[in-house]
Amino acid sequence: MTLPDSHPHANGDAAADGGALLRLDHGGIYVCQDGPLGAPALLLIHGSATSSRSWDALVPLLTTSHRVIRIDLPGHGRSAEPVDGDYAPLEQGRRIGTVLDRLGVECAIVVGHSSGGCAAVALAEQRPDLVTALALINTGPSMDAFIAPGSTAMDPTRWPPTDEQIRQFASTGFRTGYEVPQELVDELRGMTYHAVATAMRASIAYLNQRALPDRLMPLGKPLQVIFGDQDRRWRPSSAVDYRVVPGARVELLPGAGHTPILEEPARTAALLLAFTAIHNAQTPKTP
Repeated sequence: MTLPDSHPHANGDAAADGGALLRLDHGGIYVCQDGPLGAPALLLIHGSATSSRSWDALVPLLTTSHRVIRIDLPGHGRSAEPVDGDYAPLEQGRRIGTVLDRLGVECAIVVGHSSGGCAAVALAEQRPDLVTALALINTGPSMDAFIAPGSTAMDPTRWPPTDEQIRQFASTGFRTGYEVPQELVDELRGMTYHAVATAMRASIAYLNQRALPDRLMPLGKPLQVIFGDQDRRWRPSSAVDYRVVPGARVELLPGAGHTPILEEPARTAALLLAFTAIHNAQTPKTP
């Protein structure tokens, strides 16, 4: 779905796949919308080294009751690398807020997967007016929960990597035995090494500065945490760290790895829809 005609100020250029590229001050941001424009807004933010396509299996399960908005973060997917080179979650949050303003969205329930959860929290920190509630999917609460990878680091002098190198690098992003989708392999190969490495370092710095539960507590936003209990990147038991946030709902998905949005879309959607049903009444409809 392209940008609605009712928002000509969005300054978007139509993309070949039906989305649009919004022209922002530090580079274009790709946006895709699905579902009724008048339904409550649900914003989906992907993690590092992937794109809005990581939500493809989940979106059809959400659009009957939501205006689903997806973006490609700077340097990912179809979005430009930021001119200023700033991949910090706080800057990502600022740009996401600008995107929502351009789309005429007054508030939304915001969902982040993996490091996309850092951008979601950063958006809530800076623009609490835009965020009705937050859902974090396999987003590590702090670096204490990180599972150090094996010898899967990519060599910047041999970029772009081969399909096999990418699959090895991305393998811990899924439960054991799950085949990394070719679309995601292609997307990662299309990124620059600088974008991949800098975005990951920026998320680590954000978590090292302050753990996410500590950031969330003063915000007072309803929170749902979903974690695959077979996650090989973040210790699944760390999901309970979010319970310090008043009213937080924490759910473990048995048999799912780091990316339940692709591995278990139906079960993930069911949890999200149960959460959004409670809070959609607080989300004004947008024209």
